[in-house]
Amino acid sequence: MNRTGRSLGLILAIAMVPRWAPAAVPKSDLRNTETAGYKTHFKMPDYTSREQWEERRSSLRQQILSAAGLLPMPVKAPLRPQIVRRLSYQDYSIEVVLIETLPGYYLGGNLYRPVGKTTPAPAVLVPHGHWKRGRLEDNPSYPVPALGINLARQGYVVFAYDMVGFNDTKQTPHSFGGWPEDLWSFHPMGLQLWNSIRAVDFLQSLADVDPHRIAATGASGGGTQTFLLAAVDDRIRFVAPVNMVSAHMQGGDPCEEAPNLRLDTFNVEITAMIAPRPMLLVSSTHDWTKHTPIEEFPAIRRIYDLYGVPETVQNAHIDAEHNYNRQSREAVYRFLAKNMQGDHPPPTLADRKISLPADKDLLAFPKPGARDLEGYADVFQMWKMEATRQTQSNTDPARQREALRYALAADWPSQPEAVIKGRQIVLSRAGKGDRVTGYWRPGKGAPVLVVDPGGRSAALRTEAVGQLMESERPVLIIEPFVSHAARIRKQWFDRYFLSYNQTDAADRVQDILTALAFLKGQSGGRPELMGLGDAGVWCVFAAAVAPTAIEVVADLNGFSGSDEDFRNRFFVPGIQRAGGLSAALKLVSTARGMIQTEASTQATADVGEQ
Repeated sequence: MNRTGRSLGLILAIAMVPRWAPAAVPKSDLRNTETAGYKTHFKMPDYTSREQWEERRSSLRQQILSAAGLLPMPVKAPLRPQIVRRLSYQDYSIEVVLIETLPGYYLGGNLYRPVGKTTPAPAVLVPHGHWKRGRLEDNPSYPVPALGINLARQGYVVFAYDMVGFNDTKQTPHSFGGWPEDLWSFHPMGLQLWNSIRAVDFLQSLADVDPHRIAATGASGGGTQTFLLAAVDDRIRFVAPVNMVSAHMQGGDPCEEAPNLRLDTFNVEITAMIAPRPMLLVSSTHDWTKHTPIEEFPAIRRIYDLYGVPETVQNAHIDAEHNYNRQSREAVYRFLAKNMQGDHPPPTLADRKISLPADKDLLAFPKPGARDLEGYADVFQMWKMEATRQTQSNTDPARQREALRYALAADWPSQPEAVIKGRQIVLSRAGKGDRVTGYWRPGKGAPVLVVDPGGRSAALRTEAVGQLMESERPVLIIEPFVSHAARIRKQWFDRYFLSYNQTDAADRVQDILTALAFLKGQSGGRPELMGLGDAGVWCVFAAAVAPTAIEVVADLNGFSGSDEDFRNRFFVPGIQRAGGLSAALKLVSTARGMIQTEASTQATADVGEQ
């Protein structure tokens, strides 16, 4: 198809009529000048009501799940737990466990159990941090087995499990990924969060565990996993993240970062999602949590204030280096005992001397290479196949639209800001700092938004736009977003740039939605969207997620929806996991059950053909 955009697609959805608001807009596009990163100093927004906060929390939960590749949530296959060996002691036992969190993919861990208990016990999940030996680490700053054994002696069932790439969980390395994985939201952070969710399933399946009394605690990277898990899984009722909740440093490790994870948010706001459940923030004087008593803790407590329970969140500030040392552990023991065993507290809440078994006795695979499991390529392929089956079987347009919208991080502004001088227009979203420039000609009838990769000058040279200009219809032509050199350099050298910033393609979809919202506010009628050349793909995805009726004229120009197409022409992390082009076309065509574009017979994504 040529650039005249002869192909038509139609979409109808729920109508939302925003009002246009003339206002000042930024003098420059902050998406090019103020990019965020994991060492950005973030500030907690002000939330004035519980309703306002809960609306934000609901959106953040979906954002985290989308970034993790868990929107929609994968099907939970049987865990098929294997007890590899059991070590028995006078007042506790240790079991070496493997659970199948995905078909053919296994999570390893140690289950510490109290001996002699007759009633279901409270349980504690322990994700370890980035100490070299993982869940086997035994040093004064963080002895993981000592934490498990002491908690078991205090009456808890404890599951200390691997981060991806550690100990028994090495079917994938700890650091993996590239552009194909980004498209499918397959990365250490999401895989690890899924493992944590399945670890909760495992604990709830045990007869000696009280399914309503489950806590999570971990330090450093384990602290990140603790608050991410608790933010999306309400079954975690008590939470103690250690040395990680900071407004000054967000992570900087593959298991703590993922594209789209921290767009317009940060660890303090994510941790506040746990309210009003009891939480202990453990911080130290000599790492990035040194400001916790005066900055991060008060910010989170303000959210607890909205629920009327400010006393439910506490802070233990330890004079030490980055750690989960004895003082930190004993603070957590006191917190857990008060909240989980208030009527029958343990006789002692101090660390007791322990005798550690040999490493080989705590591992399912003590000898390197002694495993017959699927490798990395097979696990990734299985992830893609399961995701494809799930999205293809999803017949709910609202859920399909939601998945694409979160992958694109797309927003329909209720009141776009605009400055108009003659035929020149600048659009923006309140508080976002974006700046969309264009050509605006008012008129009569249904308005038309034109998007061409070459901008106004290229669009005006096409026959289709020339015919529009001869009519009396309102016409808006916007200039597509383009990264400046400084932003491009950051994308090249900042490994986690996309955790905090969107791609150019996603920003272009957002600008189309902002312009459509402006047109909708101007006329109240149904805007028409014309996408020329590569902009046809941008417009199809914008129409797919728009919450109002849009008539689309889109030239897909040979875009088939393969991974290579998305890499080269429309790179948006998570877009294939959200259903890709087939999902977008399905949404565009649902209104009248038809779509008249050359891409209607496009090949499915690579994995869908296998």
